[in-house]
Parts: sequence; C-alpha cells; structure tokens
Amino acid sequence: MKSIWVVDDDHSIRFVLEKALAREGMPVRSFASAPELLAALEEDSPQVLVSDIRMPGGSGLELLAKVKERLPSLPVIIMTAYSDLDSAVSAFQGGAFEYLPKPFDLPRAVELIRRAQEESLREDVAEEAAAQVPEMLGQAPAMQDVFRAIGRLSQSHVTVLITGESGTGKELVARALHKHSPRATGPFVAINTAAIPKDLLESELFGHERGAFTGAQATRRGRFEQADGGTLFLDEIGDMPLDLQTRLLRVLSDGQFYRVGGHSPLRANVRVIAATHQNLEERVRQGAFREDLFHRLNVIRLRLPALRERREDIPMLARHFLQRSATELGVEPKRLSDAAIARLASFEFPGNVRQLENVCHWLTVMAPSQLVEAKDLPQEMLAAQPTGYAPEHASAPGASEPTIAASAAAIGAAGAEAWLAEMAREARRMLQAGEPEVWDQLTRRFEASLILTALDVTRGRRIEAAQRLGIGRNTITRKIQELGLDP
Repeated sequence: MKSIWVVDDDHSIRFVLEKALAREGMPVRSFASAPELLAALEEDSPQVLVSDIRMPGGSGLELLAKVKERLPSLPVIIMTAYSDLDSAVSAFQGGAFEYLPKPFDLPRAVELIRRAQEESLREDVAEEAAAQVPEMLGQAPAMQDVFRAIGRLSQSHVTVLITGESGTGKELVARALHKHSPRATGPFVAINTAAIPKDLLESELFGHERGAFTGAQATRRGRFEQADGGTLFLDEIGDMPLDLQTRLLRVLSDGQFYRVGGHSPLRANVRVIAATHQNLEERVRQGAFREDLFHRLNVIRLRLPALRERREDIPMLARHFLQRSATELGVEPKRLSDAAIARLASFEFPGNVRQLENVCHWLTVMAPSQLVEAKDLPQEMLAAQPTGYAPEHASAPGASEPTIAASAAAIGAAGAEAWLAEMAREARRMLQAGEPEVWDQLTRRFEASLILTALDVTRGRRIEAAQRLGIGRNTITRKIQELGLDP
C-alpha cells in the first residue's frame, strides 16, 4: 500500500499525525516544505496527500495545483486555520478532497484521512478494472472499418478529426489512437471545449501566469503543456469561440503558444485529435468556424456510426454493460430475454452507446428479477415505436411492415425447445410469485411470438401470414392491434 504524505513546516503537526497514522497501521511519510514533496514526486506517489495551506517556499494551494496536474485523482486534504476559510473555498475549487480546520481533533483527522485513503483505493481498483476491459466492442461492418483505421494510424503522428453523434464513443476512439501510437507512454489529456465557459477556456488550453487575472493566485500549466509528449483530445471542437480558433491554428501551425498574461513563447510536442458532433463544413459556411483551421484539423477523418447503424452490436454491448454494472455494484449480472433484446435492438437510441450503457445500469438496479423481460425496460423505450431491426437477419428493402417482420427474428431465434422451456420457467416464476392473470399474460406473449414469426417469414405480408397460421385476415389484423404490434 502506498503511504500517506504529510507536508507542513510545523514539526509538531507532522509528529502528531505520523504517530496517529502509524497507530492505525497506515504508512506515512512527512515533508517540511512543498519543494521537498515535489522532488519526492519524481520517484514515488502517495495514496493521500495532507498539506498545510501556508508554508514558506510555496503555499498549499500552489502545491495542490501542481500535484493535481500530475495526479488528477489523488485525494488532497488541505489543513487550514479557521481564519483561512476563504482559502478553503479556493482549495475546493482547485480539486481538494476535503479541508481540515486547525486546531483539529486528532481522531477526526485520522478518520478523514482514512476516508480519503478508501476513496483512493477505490479509484485504483476502478482504473485496474477499466484496463482489463476491451477498449471498444463492435462486430458491425461500420465498426470494423473504424478498427481498421485505428490500426492503420497506429504508427502515425497525423492530426485526426473524429465525427459522429453524441454518445457514439469519440473519446474512446481518441484514447485507442493514443494507446496504439508511438506516444502511448506520454500523457493523454482530454478537454471538452463546449463544457468550459468562454472566459476560462483560453486559460484551460494555454495556462496562465500568476496575477494574469483576478483569482490567478499561481502560475498554471494549460492542457497543451500537460499533454507534452502525448496526445491532446479536443472534444466538441465545433463550439470553440472564433478568437480561440485563431490561437489554436497558430499552435498547430508552428507549435508555439503563450500562457495568458505571459510574454515568453512556449512549445509543446503534442498530437492533436479533435472531435465534433456538428457538420464543420456547414459551420464554415455559416462563418462560425475558420476554414483554415478546418483544413488543418481535417487531415484524417474518422466517422463513428450511430448505434442505430450498427444494431447487430446491441445484444453484445448490452450484455457487456450489464456485466460491468453488476461488477461495479457487487451483484449478479442481469440476463436479457429474447423479447427484451428484440425491443432494445428496435429502439432508435438517440443517445447512442452512452444511452444504452445508462439503460443497462438502470436495469441492474431496477429490474425486478434476474431475467429482464421487455416489460421491465424503461418506460420511454416501451412507449417508442419499434424500428424493425432483426439481430440475425433484416427484412428485404422495400418489404411492408419492416418493424414487425424484423423484430421477430430476435424473439424466435432461440428455437422451439428453448422457447418452450423458457415459457415454462416464466410460468413457474409468475405462479410462485402470485402474479395476476398468468394465463392472459403468457397467452399474449405466445400469440405475439407466433404472429411476429409468421410476419418475418412472409416479409411482413399479413394476408399470407394469416394463411400460413391458419387464421383469418381480420383475426390477424385484430390481434396485431390488441397486442400492440403495429409499427
């Protein structure tokens, strides 16, 4: 286990915390000044950092900013006197885990440090688990094209523009491009340009000098400096203000930039990967995006398909997300019935893969049983009109009733014996649970499966489906309406 690091110029504070933490079995290492600690960071890193706010040789807030640049997820506890509460607010804004007022109650201080340690350990486990998960999943031809492009670009330093709707996984692609590039040992730094206010974005990108503006208490490195030797991912580049587009173009052209309030040019060896959900050509025509910057970014373009364009991946992705959610929550993973898979595969997913992941997390928490039925899906999915995709095979172009015909494949794919066995298990579960109208519920499912399968076989032709089932034309029309199978 890594150590708890304590930095304070007051020897008595260091001594008291060292003894208290040692009694609790927590390894501890102490420093008398910020420069001492920063030097130690070159060779090692702590599990938790506890820092005084006022020290000779550098304040706790300055130290916090420098440490967070190197170790963004490290919990940092700032010790402060009651008269420094304004500084405590600044500490929180700088990313501090918590502040500890002086003089402090020792048991409370130890408890706070233990809580920060547990949080840090959880972060370590999450990062380790994330490293074992495949970067991206997809068997659809459109995703295979993306994977091939990543492979071809693996030894390149060229600028890449990733386009696609929100939630399609543009940052995942950027991370994969970085991981498989010669810069893989360098940092990967991401920034969403649409999520940061315009007046702060310049400082975020290029950094600022101390005193450059109100609140700039210390010199701060921007994302370009942080990404030196690695990759900088600029998400939602289409929303970048025009004046910053000019500065970005200059950096991409000659590799030089200035911090806000700075007078000395800086250089950063950075590969830029940009992403947007917008049509940049249209933004250029509207005068909202610089044409020269567009051409500078648009060296290689990768388009990510929307989830509705790769519906055959939905069952695999859903199982993956259900497994991951179950692991995170420490529960058994839920399973999807054929009907639930069919309903998922027929949904439009305007939020794409991110929305599917959220649905799977919701199901892990809210679904009433281990086997998720179509009726257990979120209400917005049940209310939406299905689109007509079949995971195994889709209806021919131009066929009538594509929604009904295509949905049948997923429902009937398991085969007659498996379907009947599943029906028996479901009947037993419902009867043991005392659910009402078991006969009606199961009969409706049975009739829906028969009709959907027949419509799949006849490519949506209702009259022919009725004939093959041995029922009348009016009967099949009425049943489709009663069972809610109309597109």
